[in-house]
Amino acid sequence: MKLYVVGIGAGGGDGMTLEAKKTLESVDVIVGYTVYAELVKKMFPDKEYVTSGMREEARRVRAAVEMSAAGKKTAVVCSGDAGVYGMASLAHEIAAEYENVEICSVAGVSAMLSGGALVGAPLGHDFAVISLSDLLTPWEVIEKRISLAAQADMVICLYNPSSRARRDYLQKACDIAARFRDGKTVCAAAKNIGRGGEEYSVMTLKELGTYDADMFTTVFIGSSSSKVINGKMVTPRGYKNV
Repeated sequence: MKLYVVGIGAGGGDGMTLEAKKTLESVDVIVGYTVYAELVKKMFPDKEYVTSGMREEARRVRAAVEMSAAGKKTAVVCSGDAGVYGMASLAHEIAAEYENVEICSVAGVSAMLSGGALVGAPLGHDFAVISLSDLLTPWEVIEKRISLAAQADMVICLYNPSSRARRDYLQKACDIAARFRDGKTVCAAAKNIGRGGEEYSVMTLKELGTYDADMFTTVFIGSSSSKVINGKMVTPRGYKNV
C-alpha cells in the first residue's frame, strides 16, 4: 500500500501544486501537525484527519504508516516540501519496518522558493539552507555550518530563525556571518508566505540582527554579489553581456 507524503507549500491553495491537490483529493485519511492540517481542512473538509502537536512527529508518522499498512489510503502533510525539513525521511525510516508500505513523496514549494519569489531573486547563484532550530541539531554544529557557508560566499537561507525560546538566535547567526561578510551585505526576510499577513523586508546584514523574526519567517543573507534592484533582493547568476 502506498503512503503519500505531501508537501503543501505555504498552505494556501494557490501555492499548492496540482499533484499535491490531486493526491489529497484521492486519499481517505490526512495526517499532520495540527496547524498544517487545519490549513488543508479548508480545502478538503470531508476527509478523516489525524493530528497532533509539535515533537510528536514520530508517533504521527507511525500512525500513518500503520493505517496505510491496514489498507487505508493515507497521506501525511507537511508545509513546504516534505523532503526539506519535512516528514519524508522519517516516513521512509519507519516504513522500512513494514513489508507492505511504499512511500511516495509529492513535491511541494519550499519556503526558500516561495519566500525567495516574494523578496526578489535571492537564490540566483549557489546557496546553503540552514535551520536555526537546535531541537535536533546541536548549536555548535549549526554555528559551524553558518561559518563555513559564509566563508564560501554563498547566499544563506535560514529556516526557523527565531522562537520564544530562541529569541537571540538570528542575532547570533548574523554575528557569525559578519565575521566574513560586510555589515552592508544585502539581506531579506519573508513572513507568513502565502498566508494572511504576508510581508517582506529588504535590509542590511547589520539591520537583520535586530529584525523581529519568528517561526513563520524565512531569512536570506546575501553573498558579496547580492544587490537591491527596485526594492528587491537579487543575486545575479553572472550571465555575460547583460
